[in-house]
Amino acid sequence: MKALVLDAAKTAFRLTSVPDPVAGPGEAVARVFACGSGLTIQHVKAGRQRIAFPRIIGHEIAGEIVEVGGGVTSLALGDPVTIHFYLFCGHCRQCLAGFEPLCENLEGQVGKACDGGYAEYLKLPERNFVKLPDGLDYKAHPAEAGVIADALATPYKVLRRGRVAAADFVAVFGAGGGVGIHQVMMANWAGARVIAVDIAAAKLDACRTAGAEHVVDASAGNVAEAIGDITGGRGVEVAVDYVCSNATLEAAAASLSSHGRLVTLGGTGENSAIPLRLLRDGQKEVLSSRYVSRAEIIETLEIVARGDVWPMVTDIRPMAEAEALHDRLDRAEVTGRAALLIG
Repeated sequence: MKALVLDAAKTAFRLTSVPDPVAGPGEAVARVFACGSGLTIQHVKAGRQRIAFPRIIGHEIAGEIVEVGGGVTSLALGDPVTIHFYLFCGHCRQCLAGFEPLCENLEGQVGKACDGGYAEYLKLPERNFVKLPDGLDYKAHPAEAGVIADALATPYKVLRRGRVAAADFVAVFGAGGGVGIHQVMMANWAGARVIAVDIAAAKLDACRTAGAEHVVDASAGNVAEAIGDITGGRGVEVAVDYVCSNATLEAAAASLSSHGRLVTLGGTGENSAIPLRLLRDGQKEVLSSRYVSRAEIIETLEIVARGDVWPMVTDIRPMAEAEALHDRLDRAEVTGRAALLIG
């Protein structure tokens, strides 16, 4: 099969032929039509996350099952599928409670601990595959179908984590990013009044298209004051921070209303110094969110299939242009999501 192999961090992809995977007991193989390209995997390529090489990266796939191993009962040949990113065990307390990203026997992530979706075929445990619903035209739109399980499912989970209600003010920090702009979209779907915050002024118009009622250029001044002006001094019920630098976390916390919730994702490795008084006086909460459950992927796929939302994928390229696409990702030039067509 054709595959894009990374031999080391900070090196170019090698488009080459490698042996086709073979399904073992409890495993299945999918033919990959498209694979999303986001910062999660670009961090690996750029050396910001350490993994064992050589490796085929990528995890946001749309494909079809072409082989099943012994004991596989939930998948059949021809089933359209996407995947769950985490290599969870499926039987520990956390998995059984629907918290697969917190698996007590976690073996890593697809495209990092095992080969991923930048190849014509992908082998994974049966439990990692999630069937695509009827009504989602994955053959006509493989790139969009592939990114749903990350770019849209993650924001969907955040809505639940942050207890977002209709008419809430929700501020999204890093709203111009690949997941941030989908958070804008999903918060708007949930009936919230969305404030998009970013330093990339050129992406704020796209945030409006995605559903932001207001936008704030964070490079232009005090973000918390700007949000206070927008909300009439009330602040936001929920702030979602996809940057998680010290500056964005402090601004997000300062923008909260009484009883407001700050949901943190991602992170730069900085230590934050949010004043405890700021949280205590308004009885505010700081929450974290780590990827999604299988159930949340299924629910998000159904939302897309019935036409409520549609992922924003603005740069779709063949495998031969993977290097150029990742250069754009590293320079933060992609609005929404990017993807490769595999084959």
